[in-house]
Amino acid sequence: MRAQLARVDAVLVQALIAAALSFAHLHDVAVAAGQDGWKAWAYPVSVDLLLVAAWRRLRSGAARAAAWCWFVIALAASLGANVATAGLLDIGDVPTWLRILVAGWPAVAFLGGTLLAHSAPERTPAPDIAGAQEDELEAVVEPPAQPATEPPTLPSVPVPAALVDHARKVAAEHHTRTGIPIDTSTLRARLGVPAPMAEAIAARL
Repeated sequence: MRAQLARVDAVLVQALIAAALSFAHLHDVAVAAGQDGWKAWAYPVSVDLLLVAAWRRLRSGAARAAAWCWFVIALAASLGANVATAGLLDIGDVPTWLRILVAGWPAVAFLGGTLLAHSAPERTPAPDIAGAQEDELEAVVEPPAQPATEPPTLPSVPVPAALVDHARKVAAEHHTRTGIPIDTSTLRARLGVPAPMAEAIAARL
């Protein structure tokens, strides 16, 4: 357990150090490109949030093409800032194209975040469980087809005794209320069973 916690702590510390360094590099590039105050601190937050949003969408498996596109854009912005602060860029005199990129980043990040947030996840249609169960029940209760030479017989459907007792109570209540015996269609509606089973129950009343 202790070894596992030590491994987790080491990974967490490494992730925090990497995030802090990347955050500082993005801030320095934003300052060098003319952004100051809170705006310079907002740039690394924007880049990292877009990177995380794109990665989460990739993990969800929905809109993978768009997620890969914005993940690469955010990664390029983060990696570019880290490389630029390694002495390859004169922080005191940044080129015009970099100023344009930094100034245009908020619009790009807003577009990417909006598209990632509103991309509908791909969903597979839910199986029709009720329909499948009804088909299975019909297959069980329907009697096998009789040969043409044999006279028709009542369907041989196994009916639980408890269901027959309940049907007798329903039939008695119907007769008391209406004064006439209950018919098969009414019995079927009251019990909520398929037609063959309703006929088998009616035959036992």
